[in-house]
Amino acid sequence: MSTATPHQAPSVRETAEAWESLFRAQVAVMRRLQADPAFKELGIKEYDVLFTLSTCPEGGLRLNELNDHVLLAQSSLSRLVERLERRGLVARRAAPDDARGILITLTEAGLEAQRRIGRGHVREIARLFGRALDGDELAELTRLTTKLRQHVVQNHAL
Repeated sequence: MSTATPHQAPSVRETAEAWESLFRAQVAVMRRLQADPAFKELGIKEYDVLFTLSTCPEGGLRLNELNDHVLLAQSSLSRLVERLERRGLVARRAAPDDARGILITLTEAGLEAQRRIGRGHVREIARLFGRALDGDELAELTRLTTKLRQHVVQNHAL
C-alpha cells in the first residue's frame, strides 16, 4: 500500500515497483498474444503495421510517421514494410505534395488480412483481460495508462 498522500509524491521505491509491475504485466500479455493462433498467418509486428495503416488517413503514412504510430518498437521497420509489400499487403506510392516522398498504404488484401486477424486478436484480448479484470477495473486501467502516457508525451518529449 502506498505511503504517499494526495499532496505527497510517491517514493522512488514505490515508483520503481509500479513501473516494474506495469512492465512485467505488459511483457506477460505480449508473450501470450504473440502465441495467439491469430498470428500464425502474420506476426504481431506485421499486424501492428497493418493495424496502424488501417487507422490512418487514406493517403497513407511516410515511413517515419508510421514508426511514430506503431504500437510496438520497430527497429527494422523498413525491412518489415518491404516484406509486407512483397506479400501484397501494403503498397508504396509517391506523396502528392512531395515528389521525393513515399507514402505507405494498405492494399485491399492488407485491409482484409488486418480485419480477419484483428477479429481473433480482439477476442483473445477480451478473453485475457475479461478473466482478470471486471469492467470497473478495465476502466480504471485505461484511465491510469492514458494519464501516464499523456504525461510522458506532454512533459518529456525527446
